[in-house]
Amino acid sequence: MAIGVPVQQTPTPPHPGGHMAITDTFGIVAVAIVVLAILASAVAMTWPLIRAYARRLESGGHSSDLVADLDGLRTRVDQLESGQTRVAELEERLDFAERMLAQTREPDRLQP
Repeated sequence: MAIGVPVQQTPTPPHPGGHMAITDTFGIVAVAIVVLAILASAVAMTWPLIRAYARRLESGGHSSDLVADLDGLRTRVDQLESGQTRVAELEERLDFAERMLAQTREPDRLQP
């Protein structure tokens, strides 16, 4: 070594986990907030499923009411479809009657 040249000391590394440790109060609060936010959003997204499952448990798992409602709805749909068929037939009859009336009036106008 050269005489009169000061030798630099290497700095000591910081203590592991110093300012980034989770054990400090801010870190614990931040982790708790994140965990609560995740849990709240999970509950909010699954709430409709939880309610449906609770309703099913309340009914005892019997779906006889649902089957009866479904049969009633099917009957009603059949009635509505047959009603639409009748309305289409009535429209055709009305068109025919209008055409017949229009044909009979024009010759009456031309004769006098």
